[in-house]
Amino acid sequence: MAQILLTGATGFVGDALLPALVNDGYSLVCLTRNPTKAAKRFTTLSASIRWITSIAEVEVMPNAVINLSGEGIADSRWTDTRKRVLRASRIAVTEQLVAQLNALDGEPDVVVSGSAIGYYGPQTDVVTEEQAPGSDFSAKLCVDWEKAICGLDVDATLIYTLRIGVVLGRPGGFLGRLETPFRFGLGGPLGNGQQMLSWIHRDDLVAMIRWMLSGSPDAGAYNATSPQPVSNKEFTKAFGDILRRPTMIRVPEIPMRLALGELADLLFKGQPVYPKRALDRGFHFKYPDLKRALTHLFA
Repeated sequence: MAQILLTGATGFVGDALLPALVNDGYSLVCLTRNPTKAAKRFTTLSASIRWITSIAEVEVMPNAVINLSGEGIADSRWTDTRKRVLRASRIAVTEQLVAQLNALDGEPDVVVSGSAIGYYGPQTDVVTEEQAPGSDFSAKLCVDWEKAICGLDVDATLIYTLRIGVVLGRPGGFLGRLETPFRFGLGGPLGNGQQMLSWIHRDDLVAMIRWMLSGSPDAGAYNATSPQPVSNKEFTKAFGDILRRPTMIRVPEIPMRLALGELADLLFKGQPVYPKRALDRGFHFKYPDLKRALTHLFA
């Protein structure tokens, strides 16, 4: 049974990824801060999962590595302290992972490591994987995160970097934060609503990770986003239509910037990201269209 080392296992993506990997026949070694809580959460999968609290507990080279560690980027205002937490949870954890793997015999067949579309910084024109990185905090965070995984001392390992967009799934996540105000008729465009939202259905993200585990596509960076990004205004209308609620209350930018500071850039700026490499190499999106994705999630 092939073994996968997984960081970020108990996050929003992990909720869907773990059952899929176990169903595929993998055994998992999963990093978490609270093994007891995690084991209860995934109790039906317990026979296939070993929970660890430190990368140092990995003593045998796994067949594959999936590195999705990272505190929520939009969970709180970006103070200097919060920025250090965001960097440590991504870059420091990845560096620890790399150091431990480099100390073991052999090398994994595949490494899938997380990043985000924040790599590109705010954009108005469509960007592909060839676009140069941005210069704001989130861009530098992603650049350093990707650089950290490149410290692996390997010859034949396929290393994939996933630049992930806004992940749509239920329960929880991005939609979980919006559902309650929208159901009360309090949803509306952010600012002028023209900023672009690059999103992906969680099932498609899981499918892309599994596709990479197969070693089928070329190694390198991949945009994990739907091929059909939408404006904030378009998303707001589509979400309101699915919930059958009005979306007339526009959220003003200035008060939100005063409240959130630099973090507000995630809300009022965006980037239309196109998954060119995945499409060119034959990946099929089950939910490329926003309406179809939301209809499935709220059926």
